Amino acid sequence: MVASTDGLVIAHLLANAEPDGVAALTAAALGVGARLTDAVGHGGFRELLVNGEFGYVATYAAGTASVLTLLATADANVGRLNIEARRACPRLGALIDGALQRQRQP
Repeated sequence: MVASTDGLVIAHLLANAEPDGVAALTAAALGVGARLTDAVGHGGFRELLVNGEFGYVATYAAGTASVLTLLATADANVGRLNIEARRACPRLGALIDGALQRQRQP
């Protein structure tokens, strides 16, 4: 799912989760992650991985205005998930940030 940093769904393909709720929770997690990395002097937010009993929720910064959140099963290859997400996020961010800039131009 791609969501804005303020919790609005931009695009999703979630079969077993409610996209608006996931987007809102992603925004909340992003806020906590950003405050935490700032508080300990580790710079800006890049990514967050939550390991639950039945799988993973991974959230990655995608430009200045959006995040990519991926849901994966417990047996997922987390290394591969990270590689692919880290590769995709700069492109997603550039597309979304560029679209937002074009919207703001008269």
